[in-house]
Amino acid sequence: MALHFSEAEFDQRKSAVIAELERKGLDGILLFRQESQYYLTGYDTFGYVFFQCVYLGTDGRTFLLTRSADQRQAAMTSTVKDIRIWRDAPDSKPAVDLREILREYGCEGKKLGAEFEAYGLTHRNGKHLEKSLDGFCELVDSSFLVSKIRVVKSAAEIAYVKEAAALADDAWDSAKALIGSGVDEGHILAAMQGAIFEGGGDYPANDFIIGSGVEALMCRYKTGRRTLSQQDQITLEWAGVYRHYHAAMMRTAVVGEVLQAQKDMHAITVEALEAAVAALKPGEPVGNAFDAHAKVFDKNGMKEHRLNACGYSLGSTYAPNWMDWPMLYEGNKTLAEPGMVFFCHMILLNSDLKLAMCPGHTVLVTETGAEPLSRSSLDLLIAD
Repeated sequence: MALHFSEAEFDQRKSAVIAELERKGLDGILLFRQESQYYLTGYDTFGYVFFQCVYLGTDGRTFLLTRSADQRQAAMTSTVKDIRIWRDAPDSKPAVDLREILREYGCEGKKLGAEFEAYGLTHRNGKHLEKSLDGFCELVDSSFLVSKIRVVKSAAEIAYVKEAAALADDAWDSAKALIGSGVDEGHILAAMQGAIFEGGGDYPANDFIIGSGVEALMCRYKTGRRTLSQQDQITLEWAGVYRHYHAAMMRTAVVGEVLQAQKDMHAITVEALEAAVAALKPGEPVGNAFDAHAKVFDKNGMKEHRLNACGYSLGSTYAPNWMDWPMLYEGNKTLAEPGMVFFCHMILLNSDLKLAMCPGHTVLVTETGAEPLSRSSLDLLIAD
């Protein structure tokens, strides 16, 4: 099997989830989030775009219900032994199939958690699920039960995160070597993703973000490419990925003459980044990081140019995005713990001047604070 963790580690993870199920008075959980399935069994696929469910009972028994296309995928990548297939057909009813397997497992009349917040469990599939299990068992929304356990990374996971962080730095090195007047954005993207693949990494859970000129102020990927001009700016947001574990970075670079406004924005964002990282202390609310970054921006007259969040947790995530729980926003009372990993991004977008400045990197919460995992300098890149 192509397992990326030991059987013992998977057993420890299942034991932690079972303990939480028992604490909440649940008899088992229906896992629809691919991240949870990967975390607990190693199952690695993008087949979650269809109806797919892993069941974990408090007795430790597990089964997977999926399509035939993923039968061998599951056998090769997961610890699941009981793999059931629902048939592709005009009258397919996988939620009914799920109910009958749950009946075999003695779940009738039981109280089960369910991950309703899952990309594969569409509204339509969710309605079928509730209809099929109505009167059979009680479903309790447990969308973040596993997420709140896996947010604290093990030593083996941290090793993968650090591999991802090194790949993110490699990608930035490739970008720096290319950024300049007359360079096509596509060449930059190709070099960055190529560096990650060549280093043994994986596809990211969402598109790399790239934008130059006025599009440097965008926070999302858009289709289309442009060529950098003699006086330009470019914003990049990307992630190194290793075994699905992500370590994101963000930078804005200047091509040509750097304006005083850009120098000022850069100094402010670096100060804000350092303040946010310093605020991520064990036992303290993660919302403190947002407050620290906002304080720096606001005192420098940049309140209207900042966002309402300054980062989020990272881990082993799947498409359509690499953002994980929890997010760094005002009032988030989730307490930081050693082993948590966060991407801290300081996004400053001045639409009046049409200028952006967005440094960011991934940090690991330790026993004493948070430490950046990137080897790259935060100095402003100015290219010809």
